[in-house]
Amino acid sequence: MKVTILQHDIDWCRVDKNLAHLDGLIATLPPTDLLLLPEMFATGLNNIAADIVDAQPRILNWMKDKARQLDAAVVGSIATEDQGKNYNRLHFVEPDGKVTTYDKRHLFAYGGEAENYTAGDKRVVVKYRGVRFLLQVCYDLRYPLWSRNRGDYDCILFSANFPISRDTAWRTLIRARAIENQCYVAACNRIGTDQKCEYYGRSAIIHPYGDTMADCPDKTEWGAQGIIDLEFLDHYSAKFPVLADADPFEILKKDK
Repeated sequence: MKVTILQHDIDWCRVDKNLAHLDGLIATLPPTDLLLLPEMFATGLNNIAADIVDAQPRILNWMKDKARQLDAAVVGSIATEDQGKNYNRLHFVEPDGKVTTYDKRHLFAYGGEAENYTAGDKRVVVKYRGVRFLLQVCYDLRYPLWSRNRGDYDCILFSANFPISRDTAWRTLIRARAIENQCYVAACNRIGTDQKCEYYGRSAIIHPYGDTMADCPDKTEWGAQGIIDLEFLDHYSAKFPVLADADPFEILKKDK
């Protein structure tokens, strides 16, 4: 399974310009099975949800068209209104048009996200072309119980807007999640600046050992690709079954 992360700059809330720019970047990439984009890749991370939720159908249609053209899954988050509530919703779009969604569980209250968005309460795993993917968004990275491997996934996908001020946490935690869960991690971050932060990217695909398989240069628009090897993963998990010794736990629903 070939997984590609596409690290790019985002022009604040200019959907058509961002999608056209992505068309050009994607045209330069090698064939892939899955393309992972940053958090709110078409708008930037905007906590004033009403400004951007109306663009959701247009962005989702672009993802469907791109998935069909590439014969690959396209994954990224979009601000989405659903039954009167706003969500930072990750969309996993397959070439046949099937869409699986995950609503960001851990909203970044420190930055105001929780004031305009509703937290998700469902953990989502997608099986695609034989590989099982756990869907996660940005701040979820800090909460290991939410991503604990229960033997139900092979790779975590993190779609993110992680600023340079928390770069050490980003680089450390994507490796920690791979090591502790005996899984692959694909983590796609943006570059550039918005109204509040600067982003260096440092997107990467991490091996279950914690080694970097592929990464993107700092502050550079770049696509990097890695291979998910299920035969290796099965052998590693059987040879060194650390998850069998993990502590049991229960995750409770958050108060709305």
